[in-house]
Amino acid sequence: MLAVGAAGAGYWVLAGAVLAAVVAVFTTRLPASGDGRAERYVGGFARLALVVVYGIVFGDYVVPGAPAPAAAGLVLVVAAADLAGLRLPAELRRWSTVALLVAAAVLVVLCSVIAPVPAAVGIGAPDVAGIVVAALVVLPFLLPSEGDRALRRTATLGGVAVLVTLVALVQLGPIRLGLSATSFRDLLYAADAGQLQPLLTVVVVLATVPAALTTFTDARVRFAPEGGLTGAAGGIVGAVAALLVTPYAALLAAGFGTVAELVLRARGRHYRDAHD
Repeated sequence: MLAVGAAGAGYWVLAGAVLAAVVAVFTTRLPASGDGRAERYVGGFARLALVVVYGIVFGDYVVPGAPAPAAAGLVLVVAAADLAGLRLPAELRRWSTVALLVAAAVLVVLCSVIAPVPAAVGIGAPDVAGIVVAALVVLPFLLPSEGDRALRRTATLGGVAVLVTLVALVQLGPIRLGLSATSFRDLLYAADAGQLQPLLTVVVVLATVPAALTTFTDARVRFAPEGGLTGAAGGIVGAVAALLVTPYAALLAAGFGTVAELVLRARGRHYRDAHD
């Protein structure tokens, strides 16, 4: 995610992260997606693209020797788990979130106490297109789930995303950050914490596997409640995509799908307000 944004926007990827966080906070005021055909197709596409992204990240970090098959395998396992009726307990999801926040805090501390790599380039003039692309690839990961604390959760996720982006930019610079799909490995080495690579692998598993299963299941229940055949087809399509597409393409697909879904939700709110 950060690598794609940094490759396009340079230092201005930070502005993209801030923009995504602000947009995500405003989405808490939008109604949930409707039940129309367009809402179901767009919402399902956006969620499936996000599951593909989780699979690609899992493959790149956890199974670097065979990332594409591992990514496809995770998508298939997630689809099979959904068909089998597997659901993650709320308590497990809560503790996974806590563990990820702790990992982010540790990363920020490490990058704060180690002198950064000397910058090879300056900040440069704002790149509007690059900022928009950076916001586009960050936004899907910040959208709130439904509930009374959606605003608080979204603001927290947005703040963490901005902070992690800032320390990664300071420590690596945009060129090095944008060169590798596994830039967080480089970030640990730059922070003189290469011995924490096994812990990073555990963090990636915690960040991708529960999120992929929850995203897939929620999308199937919300947008394809008619049965398991649609879920199985989605799993196969997602696995093929994880096997063939690049991280950049998967992130853009998730971003554009998310924006289209938000437009439909905003239209639904406008229609509701006009008829109240």
